[in-house]
Amino acid sequence: MALTVPPRVSYAEDPGLSLGRKVVEPESRNRTPFARDRDRIIHATAFRRLKEKTQVFVAHEGDHFRTRLTHSLEVAQVARSLATALGLDADLAETIALAHDLGHPPFGHAGEDELQVQMEPYGGFDHNVQTFRVVTKLERRYPRWDGLNLTWETLEGVIKHNGPVTAKLSQPSWKAISEFDAEYDLGLDTWASAEAQCAALADDIAYNNHDVDDGVQAGLFHLKELLDVPLIGPILASVYRDYPDLDPGIVRLEAVRRMIGAMIDDVLAETERRAVSSKVASADDVRHLDHALVAFSRDMLEDLGRLREFLMNRMYRHWKVNRTRSQARRILAEMFQLFMSEPDVLPTEWFARSQNRDDAGRARVVCDYIAGMTDRFAIEEHRRLFHLDVWN
Repeated sequence: MALTVPPRVSYAEDPGLSLGRKVVEPESRNRTPFARDRDRIIHATAFRRLKEKTQVFVAHEGDHFRTRLTHSLEVAQVARSLATALGLDADLAETIALAHDLGHPPFGHAGEDELQVQMEPYGGFDHNVQTFRVVTKLERRYPRWDGLNLTWETLEGVIKHNGPVTAKLSQPSWKAISEFDAEYDLGLDTWASAEAQCAALADDIAYNNHDVDDGVQAGLFHLKELLDVPLIGPILASVYRDYPDLDPGIVRLEAVRRMIGAMIDDVLAETERRAVSSKVASADDVRHLDHALVAFSRDMLEDLGRLREFLMNRMYRHWKVNRTRSQARRILAEMFQLFMSEPDVLPTEWFARSQNRDDAGRARVVCDYIAGMTDRFAIEEHRRLFHLDVWN
């Protein structure tokens, strides 16, 4: 039976009515503005680097663990599926999903935590802001502008896919957003489009499921330990009932597959319920709700909270993961401090950018250089800078 795609809903974003780009340019003859944004992100240097940036495990620890790139592709696939099922613009949802992790530094959350510490005296660090700076400034691919010159709708989704951000603008790390918004109003006090909200929920769906998958593969916990955990436990039990003699590896994959399906079904049902109860009739209506339109149900949120608690205790705080986090933070801290005290050891282009700046300006350049590194490059760069064995 062929899949029936629902008709476009009234509150979907219309690429033909896009608010355009900060720098005006001719439209593509064969792509919508949102599809063109997607292609620009895929071709970006920062996107390619995601293949060697990690979520929980460092890149060299195994070929089968998720990286930021594989995670972004999974998020994009889920976001596109959600948007299609809801009658939204799938290109815009996919585009925002592909862009959402471009600002993450090496070594996952450990890297982000360390850059927050190092940058605290100099304006702070936030990976969402860094993603925005990547697509609006740091990517240099075009003769007429810095960044990717993405549409208003994509930029809006990148910076506020989790909701209004005006409360964050007083934070030093959000200064770049305040400055950009002063020149190009992104409506930071409202929710983003339903497509952007699909990307945000797709991120939750993807990482909850792949962290279960990666944690079992890494041997941090056993599959049967999940039987008492809400959501995944009943699903896992159903797989054992259906396939009592199935290979454990396939049991894991089938359970994850079913959990993804259950989470998607929950989002679709809850979103349709909210759209009806709130009488949403336009994209503008979505932005001016006092709550998210695309969301999990309350029961699903409670179950996910219990699952995250399990993963926090058994995976994210596991001593093996803690040891890797400790090593990663030392690598970034030592490089940051060296580059600040001896900027002339930076590569030529980055040294040039650091000149004629105050301490905060130089620190931002150093932070940009480090944040753009892959795990593997950061390890090698640290080795070149601090280990004399490279001389042999």
